[in-house]
Amino acid sequence: MKIFRKILQKILKILAIIVLKRYKPVVIAITGSVGKTSTKEAIYHVLKSQFGEHRVRRNTRNYNNEIGVPLTIFGLETSGRSVISWLIKFIQIGWMIIFKQKKYPSFLIIEMGADRPGDIKYLTKFVHPSVGVITALGQIPVHIEFFKNPEEVAKEKASLIKDLKNNQTAILNYDDEKVREMKEKTKANVITYGLNEQADLKATNYDILIDTKKKQSKLIFKLEFKGGSVPGTLYNAIGEQTLYSALAAATVGTAFNMNLVEIVEALKNFQPLPGRMRIMPGIKNSFIIDDTYNAALLSMEAAIQSLKIFKERRKIAILGDMLEIGEYAPEAHKIIGRKAAETADLIFTVGTRSKFIAESAAKHNFPKENIFQFDTSEQAKKEVQKRIQQDDIILVKGSRGIKMEKIVEEIMAEPEKAKDILVS
Repeated sequence: MKIFRKILQKILKILAIIVLKRYKPVVIAITGSVGKTSTKEAIYHVLKSQFGEHRVRRNTRNYNNEIGVPLTIFGLETSGRSVISWLIKFIQIGWMIIFKQKKYPSFLIIEMGADRPGDIKYLTKFVHPSVGVITALGQIPVHIEFFKNPEEVAKEKASLIKDLKNNQTAILNYDDEKVREMKEKTKANVITYGLNEQADLKATNYDILIDTKKKQSKLIFKLEFKGGSVPGTLYNAIGEQTLYSALAAATVGTAFNMNLVEIVEALKNFQPLPGRMRIMPGIKNSFIIDDTYNAALLSMEAAIQSLKIFKERRKIAILGDMLEIGEYAPEAHKIIGRKAAETADLIFTVGTRSKFIAESAAKHNFPKENIFQFDTSEQAKKEVQKRIQQDDIILVKGSRGIKMEKIVEEIMAEPEKAKDILVS
C-alpha cells in the first residue's frame, strides 16, 4: 500500500504541475497550527463575493496534504484504494490538460497541513503560491509530536512564505509572536493582521452580543486599514478565533484591491463551520458551544476564555484530549486545567490525557465534586445529560480522535439535525 501511495503521489504532483502551468491560477496558500480551515473558508467568502463563485476554488474536507492538494487543483475527489477509479481520474485530468476548460477557476485557495518536517516545503515546490497566509502557532502547536520542538514547527510553517518573491504577499498574524517574527524570513510584501494596535489591518471596538433565548450571537467590530474604518458584523460567531479568520480574509481582500466596505459585506455571509465555535440550542434551554472539530492548546484556551462573557449563567466545560502534541501533553493539559478552574462551574474530562486537566483543576482549588472524568465520549454523554440544568452554557471541545461530537448530539435540542450541523 505504501508503494502504491508513493507512486500515486508522484503522478499527482507531475500532473498538478502541468495543470497549474496550463491554467495559471492565482494561488493563495494558508498554514498554521490553528484556524487554517476557518481562515480558508473566510477567504473563499471574501474572494467569491468580488470575483464570482465559479472563479474561486478552495480545498474541501481534509484535502490539505500531498494527495489532497493536487486533487483540489484538479477539482476532483479521491478514489481511495481503487486502481480503476484512479485510472478514470487520470483520464479526466488528461482531458483537462489537452482541452482547455473555460470554467477553470482563476483563484485557488489551498490549505496546507504539516504533520512532519518537509510537508509544507514539498507542497510549495510545485504549487508556488502568490499569497501566503500564516494563522497562528501558539505555545505548543498541534502536530508537534513529529517535530523536535515548537521552533521546528515554526520553521516548517515559515517555509510557506520563504520563497515568495518581492512582488508577492505574505499575510501574518501579528498577535502571534512566532508568526510575527517570520516577517524576517521572506522577501515578499508583508501585511499583518490582528487585534493589536500595531497590526496593519486590525479589528477594534469588538464585542459579542448574545441572544440566549434564540441561541444566536453576533460579533461586532470596526475594521481598520490604512486610516480607513468600517463597522463589521460576524453572525453566530462567539470566539476571537472566528474574528482572526475574518481578519486574515479581509487582509487577503485588500491584497486584491477590495475596499473595506466590500469586505465587511462579504464577511456577513461567513459563519463558523461545523465543530468550530458553533452555537446551537441544547436540552433544558441550554446553550451549546460546539468546538469539537479539533483541539490545540491555543484554541482550547481561547474556547474556555469565550465562556467568560456569560456572567450570569452556570458554565460547563466538557474537555477532551489534545492529541498529536507528544511529550508536551502533560504540560498542555495542566495549563487547560488551570484555565478551566478559573472559568467553569462544572468540568468534564474525556480521555486518558485529560486526566491532567482534572488534576490541575483540583490543584487550583476547583471543587473535586464538580469534576467528572471519563475515558470515552460514549461513557461521558449520559452523565453530561443528567447534570445539565436549565439555561446552562456548555462548551464541548477536544481533538477529532476523541469524538466529542457524540456528546453534542446527546444534549442538543434538535438531534435530528446532527448529520447536517455536526462534524462527521
